[in-house]
Amino acid sequence: MTYDCGSCFAKYILCCFNFVIFLAGSLVLGIGTWLAVDKNSFIGLSKVVPNENIQQFTQTGVIEQMSYVLIAIGAFMFIVSFLGYCGALRESQCMLSTYGILLLIILILEITAGGLAIIYKTKAEEETRNLLKTTITKYYSGAENGNAVTLSWDHLQANLQCCGVDGYTDYQANSAWARQSKVVPESCCVLEPGRDPLVLKPLASTCTSSPNDVNSYYKKGCYTALVNMIMTHLNTVIYVCIGLGLVEVLGIFFAFCLSKSINGYVK
Repeated sequence: MTYDCGSCFAKYILCCFNFVIFLAGSLVLGIGTWLAVDKNSFIGLSKVVPNENIQQFTQTGVIEQMSYVLIAIGAFMFIVSFLGYCGALRESQCMLSTYGILLLIILILEITAGGLAIIYKTKAEEETRNLLKTTITKYYSGAENGNAVTLSWDHLQANLQCCGVDGYTDYQANSAWARQSKVVPESCCVLEPGRDPLVLKPLASTCTSSPNDVNSYYKKGCYTALVNMIMTHLNTVIYVCIGLGLVEVLGIFFAFCLSKSINGYVK
């Protein structure tokens, strides 16, 4: 098929870009599938590297939940990029149109979500807080019997030096946590200096049972800490969002332009 320069450029840009995403999606999907069907080999492989941080990810619950997330992300990347790559390479109007429509839907959903979050800011904050609190009350199990939610909260609290969503009282609503002798998890404590923050070693041994303003961050909520961190790096967040939006717009533009040029040639 003979193209003008614009159509030719659109074709090879779509091919190159989606081929990279296709490879990345295949890799993510492959790793997720591997973790889902053969956890033991991953656990055995991780023991080759004697690192405390890596060992935290080898718990069965964490591996299982992580595999589902990777499979979902990998499958989505695989399908969308496959349509874009094969559609451009094989000059298929159907695949290119489907690819462009999927990108358009994604872009509309992103803009809608952002707009609703701005318009209904108070309601959005309330719902976000409630969702985060639900993850603590229903799924947080403590460092010794960790799952993906526990690991995520521990890392967030250790790195942002905070505790719970609005404070340590969020843990009191967790029935499994209430049966333990701890008031706050180790990640809410002031950790030993010089250590990696992911290695939860409280500076004061009494912190988990008797937290105070000196040995812990038990009154400092993670929601406020996270918002403050985002505001500190707001320019970076804005640039990333704009960059992602531009990539999606260009993908939509190239897909429909190439599809139209194919349609014109067929006619």
